[in-house]
Amino acid sequence: MLLCAPLALAGCGGEAPRVVSAPPKPVAAPRKPPVTAKAAAAVPQPEVMHLPGLGGVIGARAGALLQEFGTPRIDLTEGDVRKLQFAGTQCVLDIYLYPPGAGGEPVATHVDARRASDGKDVDRGQCVAALRKG
Repeated sequence: MLLCAPLALAGCGGEAPRVVSAPPKPVAAPRKPPVTAKAAAAVPQPEVMHLPGLGGVIGARAGALLQEFGTPRIDLTEGDVRKLQFAGTQCVLDIYLYPPGAGGEPVATHVDARRASDGKDVDRGQCVAALRKG
């Protein structure tokens, strides 16, 4: 009977015990592995465009392009990539410069060209020639 007494008293009146829950623990972001020298050296090489009429443009550094085409309408740098845009009455030429390797000076690797009037694609080599003429 003595064993039942505490159980009987626990059921009689009084407040029910309060259950307090702990706040959820914050979830840690996954850790990124440290960059090693080997991973840093594995910089992807840019794909270089090879099309007729782009001689002197593809592979050129920004300084040479500025001397050849003058002041760009747009000179945009994002990360290690640079975009130069030159425009004339016939066409708009976008030249993209990427570093050839880790820490290298960017060179022109890709060119896009479109008509100035309606934005439709045009021959890249012809646009380069038109902008060279002035």
